Amino acid sequence: MTGSVPQDLSGRVALVTGASRGMGRAAAIALADRGAVVLGVARDEECLSSLAESQGIFTLATSLSTPETCARAMAAARRHGPVTILVHAAGRGGYLDKPIFDEAFDAWRETMAVNLDSAFELSRLVSRDIRDEGWGRIIHISSTAGEMGAPSMSPYCASKHGLIGLMRSVAQDVAPFNATCNAILPSWVRTEMAERDAEQEAQRRGLTVDEVWAERTVANPSGQLVSLDEISAVICFLASPASSGINGQAITVSRGSIW
Repeated sequence: MTGSVPQDLSGRVALVTGASRGMGRAAAIALADRGAVVLGVARDEECLSSLAESQGIFTLATSLSTPETCARAMAAARRHGPVTILVHAAGRGGYLDKPIFDEAFDAWRETMAVNLDSAFELSRLVSRDIRDEGWGRIIHISSTAGEMGAPSMSPYCASKHGLIGLMRSVAQDVAPFNATCNAILPSWVRTEMAERDAEQEAQRRGLTVDEVWAERTVANPSGQLVSLDEISAVICFLASPASSGINGQAITVSRGSIW
């Protein structure tokens, strides 16, 4: 039996979005721990500062809602070398959405800009470095909402469905260059964004936030929620040489839960 392929990412430059909190922050730290040079991008400069100070990760505080800001993020990452790893975790949460009859077009566009348009633009830019370098990994963070519908979440669900379609097409384009593109579909993870969703659900149903999380935990067949460490472990595997045979896949990380 041959030895396992290491997850050493020394010499690789990774661009991680949504890096100030939650899955993006966990991914940035985990990739840096494996030797990658990481640029973490998010809007919250204060949270990014603590990431830089404690982990030695390069940071950039900016929105990714326009092609210009995406290009700015890429330019900052390229200062450290060709960017061959993209982890796109930035997103506008579904808790901000409303029932379709009350939803505003401007809110729809804001969600699409952050959740889907930026994924397209960053994939387009990073894939050029990948093509030139002959190696790369693109990882998009979708959601179990990318394969299911949920009430009062039409912008969020549509963006996460669209992200999977984008990923499957990009996977075909980058495959000839020893590269892959995959998506991760987490179920409930107790991040700050998910906490806001739980607060809204608790208020709507007359429960406490802890009761909402207890229900979500019990609904999982494992009796546990997915952890940030579990998500970042999958991200690091997909970013490594060990994942070379996995391309164009929507990988659910849920401990068996469908939502």
